[in-house]
Amino acid sequence: MIPLRDVLRSRTTPFIGYMIIAVNAVAFFYMISLNARELQYFFYDLGLVPYLFAHPRAWAERGVLDQLLPFMTSMFIHGGWLHIIGNMWTFFIFGDNVEDRMGHARFTLFYLLSGLVSVSLHLVTNWGSPVPVVGASGAIAGVMGAYLMFFPRARIVTLVPIFLLFTVVEIPAYFFLIFWFLLQFFSGAFALLGESQSAAGIAWWAHVGGFLFGVLFARAFEKPAPPKPDVSALARRFSI
Repeated sequence: MIPLRDVLRSRTTPFIGYMIIAVNAVAFFYMISLNARELQYFFYDLGLVPYLFAHPRAWAERGVLDQLLPFMTSMFIHGGWLHIIGNMWTFFIFGDNVEDRMGHARFTLFYLLSGLVSVSLHLVTNWGSPVPVVGASGAIAGVMGAYLMFFPRARIVTLVPIFLLFTVVEIPAYFFLIFWFLLQFFSGAFALLGESQSAAGIAWWAHVGGFLFGVLFARAFEKPAPPKPDVSALARRFSI
């Protein structure tokens, strides 16, 4: 299933969402300007490489800052056109309404924490892997989890394959998002039983971790509801 759009209109302009998309785009265009050798260093310096965390020598050679920096930078790097287009399109669909519900500052913190949690779970489940993990999908999974909590009955316009044909249908958000999460979870479980998930090219457990963070903590980042007016006080004030 490929999401095309949701039916909810954001009440505010998603400035942070636009900024996140812009940063990812700038990083991607810089990346594709590099030659093969520079690109290899780019991924290993700014992507998260579990192998480097499993060996004390790497900590001594790289330093603490260089070891920890990829927790942040890896979520703004993508491996190819389909990778960045798919991630940013999904973020564009779900992010504006979540940002509207949280507010710009809370949404920024929520997005970054979702990314940190997602890459941390990937690190644990791929301990010792030499393959760099990059991409915003873990942070975006957190946004999707928050969308499920805030707008479970919204409709997602989705491209659905039926045999050899595709059709466009509106699917309830809770069905689309729960189905997506289960797909990530079981794919990650099978990956742990077989080849490394990062070797397969998809960090399934990063998606799982980000989504669960979104589900569990979305309400904690929600904007406080405006206070209700005291109707009785207003009535007394304007009574004759």
